[in-house]
Amino acid sequence: MIVHLVTDRARLAGRGGGRPQDPSGLLAQIDAAIAARIDVVQVREPDLEARELATIVRAAVARAAGSGTRILVNDRVDVAIACGAAGVHLRGDSLPAGQVRRIVPPGFIVGRSVHSIAEAIEQAPVVDYLIAGTVWATASKPDAALLLGVDGLAAIARSVAVPVLGIGGVTIERAALLARAGAAGAAAIALFQPAANRDQGVPLRETVEKLRRSFDLPASGS
Repeated sequence: MIVHLVTDRARLAGRGGGRPQDPSGLLAQIDAAIAARIDVVQVREPDLEARELATIVRAAVARAAGSGTRILVNDRVDVAIACGAAGVHLRGDSLPAGQVRRIVPPGFIVGRSVHSIAEAIEQAPVVDYLIAGTVWATASKPDAALLLGVDGLAAIARSVAVPVLGIGGVTIERAALLARAGAAGAAAIALFQPAANRDQGVPLRETVEKLRRSFDLPASGS
């Protein structure tokens, strides 16, 4: 499976990661992600100016060098290329993936967020993977009427040949449901940040190992 960490330094700061203006907490999380052998770290910090974002991305790329962790940049193709990132993750309202593919170097990873079968089918021919959601309600996206749900995720996964990752409300207990839906892995923000039930020093590596194990188990609930 593919484990995909999405950063959010403001939420991280609120959970003991320091001040949002100080990138040290975010870089410490990226270090932990590399040590935990997370497959992808998507640097998603939309409030930052290009120069500030580039500083963080360059540091992340340097830290990940020689490891199996790939650093992607959310939306900012220019920053991703300039900083030597492995690729870019496009939002649903970003530049067309086909246009991005024409300007990036060979081997550059291009992913995209989708919310419907139609979007997935349109984007699949020119991307390396898709992130589909929101699967379950989250604090930032609580509107049940807009949720994709497990059935919606499964429909998207069946409709395309590229890997599809589920995002939104992902927990260890729900990972098997993603697997049964045909997802190739999971993307998350909160799951990989210190939370109330992980404040006792449980390392990120253990969380990732549990996620991988539970992804391989039959689903038993929702």
